[in-house]
Amino acid sequence: MSQAFRLPEILEIARAEGKVTVDDLADRFKVTVQTIRRDLAELAELGRLERVHGGAVLPSGVSNIGYEERRGLNHSAKASIARTCAQAIPDGASIFMNIGTSTEAVARELLNHKDLLVVTNNMNIANILVDNPDCDIIVAGGMVRRADGGLIGTLTMKTIEQFKFDLAVIGCSAMDEDGWLLDYDIQEVGVSQTIIAQSRKIYLVADQSKLQRNAPARIASLQEVDMFFIDDPLPAKLAQKCREWGVEVQISRQGKASG
Repeated sequence: MSQAFRLPEILEIARAEGKVTVDDLADRFKVTVQTIRRDLAELAELGRLERVHGGAVLPSGVSNIGYEERRGLNHSAKASIARTCAQAIPDGASIFMNIGTSTEAVARELLNHKDLLVVTNNMNIANILVDNPDCDIIVAGGMVRRADGGLIGTLTMKTIEQFKFDLAVIGCSAMDEDGWLLDYDIQEVGVSQTIIAQSRKIYLVADQSKLQRNAPARIASLQEVDMFFIDDPLPAKLAQKCREWGVEVQISRQGKASG
């Protein structure tokens, strides 16, 4: 297969899985690792991927990738994480769920939960949970972000401040090696900080690709999270920080979880 055909396929794999590795691509395309390295160098030069040790990831920046692209990114990992997270949510809970495709995946796993109160600034989550007759839904008011159906701004924060939630299920756009949760939209950051302040427990859902991205605005430290649901083991430094902070890490693979 020529490079002209490989490059689009490599991008599709990266969008679906969040990253690509040299060895895996060489095996898939039946070419040498040197050929794949040249392909990745070409894509990096074009700004389509960022090189990392052993492969490449989707590029970081000051703006997030499109909503539909995010929805398809790491779909199976998000579904597995969502199942594990939903198992940790009891019936009868009051929950806040914020903007993001990972939190939307959790909402799909709550359709058989009983006696829930869910407050959300994500219209997609509200539409998903309409199919659960045992779930009361409150949509936090605010300015609609057309790109993804999120509600942001001062009115959203004022609504959230009227509640004290049993737990919040939140996502983030990126996480750095020191455990800072990061995002692109400063207004969304303000909403997320308000959610954390108004919740007794914080559940973070984020697939491993978030550890390979960067974003400019800080939400909070992972230290403020009670349970972190992810699909791969954390880097050693971050795993140690979680142990020191008392953050429970749940690693979910193909529907199975381990602490």
